[in-house]
Amino acid sequence: MKRALGLGVEKIVQEVLDSGLRGRGGAAFPTGIKWKTVLGAKSGQKYVACNADEGDSGTFSDHMIMEGDPFVLIEGMTIAAVAVGATRGYIYVRSEYPHAFAALQKAIRVAESACYLGENVLSSGKIFHLEARLGAGSYVCGEETAMLESLEGKRGMVRAKPPLPALSGLFGQPTVINNLISFASVPIILARGADFYKNYGVGRSRGTLPIQLAGNIKYGGLVEKAFGLTLRELIEGFGGGTASGRPVRAVQVGGPLGAYLTDKQLDTPMDYEALAAIGGMLGHGSMAVFDDSVDMARQASYAMEFCALESCGKCTPCRIGSTRGVGVIDKIVAGSGSEVDKQIAFLRDLCNTMVNRSLCAMGNMTPYPVLSALNHFPEDFKGIPVRSAA
Repeated sequence: MKRALGLGVEKIVQEVLDSGLRGRGGAAFPTGIKWKTVLGAKSGQKYVACNADEGDSGTFSDHMIMEGDPFVLIEGMTIAAVAVGATRGYIYVRSEYPHAFAALQKAIRVAESACYLGENVLSSGKIFHLEARLGAGSYVCGEETAMLESLEGKRGMVRAKPPLPALSGLFGQPTVINNLISFASVPIILARGADFYKNYGVGRSRGTLPIQLAGNIKYGGLVEKAFGLTLRELIEGFGGGTASGRPVRAVQVGGPLGAYLTDKQLDTPMDYEALAAIGGMLGHGSMAVFDDSVDMARQASYAMEFCALESCGKCTPCRIGSTRGVGVIDKIVAGSGSEVDKQIAFLRDLCNTMVNRSLCAMGNMTPYPVLSALNHFPEDFKGIPVRSAA
């Protein structure tokens, strides 16, 4: 923070830009570009908002930071505020994290008493007031515009873009929105410099990522490593293989909307572009492991059911498509012969509509696990064989 105050706003933003830091919430958008956009926006009031609505199953890195080291988040957000000229900030905390919420509130009070927040941050003349807000219990509020709606006291529903939140965000003002891990990465960049940070990782995936190991795995937990380790190294080297001792059949990377990858794809590195090249995504850095006893048709049905339950309901493809998808998969599993082929074709068409016509990533990405299950594990969708007339 002290180094940032001595650099000046443009140099702070440039340092973050040069580091190669990208959004850790899943979209992987360059953090420095967001900050530069907000810095250049003309407004009498700007905001900084942290998206800590960690709703993906099998994720807990945000949780651990909030309870274990909340000051690194507060410092990262304060640096962002100084860089773009924001005077108020909000941490949107998942409603299921009451202990994390309490820890943040206490840490904010401590930071205020030590002049790291408030009317005169470290005697610099900079103003930054920070509040923690408890979420509304909605998965879709993890999407940045739905989070803004919730922060404003409205129902958490996705906004159409443009305008981008960087230009018209919270209460219609320019707003920096980043994931908690993104903000928590900023202090080390400002302390050690952009070159130090970008020398970790591979390709365009720079720095480190807390990777969460969950599901059917012997040693579940959190591993923070530079980008580039393979899925196999993480599952076998750090996770010890499956908890059941059976072979790995599938791995879902990136939360409940991530694609299912096969055991033949385990040598893929944890890298945004490498995973995208095989139809996957890195998301928030979670991995759910399944052994060879898993029913992938059932997993595909779960993905659609999850979307049906958590959709904000604003757009038709997501709201209706997910509900219809559950019914279609049930028909496939219970069907037989040519009827199964017709229903599979219909399911693919339905997924295509959701991918291309949904308003936000909730509907866009729900088909990813469904299509990957269909493509990689077709034997689980064969239904009941047709019995001969004899």
